[in-house]
Amino acid sequence: MFFIMGISQGRKKLNFDQMIVCGHCGKYGHLEVYMVYSYLSLFFIPVFKWGRSYCVRTTCCDTVIPIDAELGKQIERGQVTSLPESIIPDTYRYNGRKRCGHCGFETEEDYQFCPKCGAKFE
Repeated sequence: MFFIMGISQGRKKLNFDQMIVCGHCGKYGHLEVYMVYSYLSLFFIPVFKWGRSYCVRTTCCDTVIPIDAELGKQIERGQVTSLPESIIPDTYRYNGRKRCGHCGFETEEDYQFCPKCGAKFE
């Protein structure tokens, strides 16, 4: 007799959607909340979950920001319907500079094209 078992990571998108002007890239986007966890599977069936953590992802620039576990549990239960804009820390905030979506170069000048890679600023 043999057992097929393994440990892996899973991700579950929670039922939460909020439209924002992204503080990172300055575009319109949505906030999505995910629960990330590790699990033990036995014969390809998840049996035990542990190490749950929660994060917010922006759909416009795919910025992922970890959030407090208690806030994540409240969102999972449906008790929180909107998040404050302060959920995105200052280190992720858009500072009025243009950022190239292709190479990530930032500038304060009013260029139409990126001086580093030549892609058009949007």
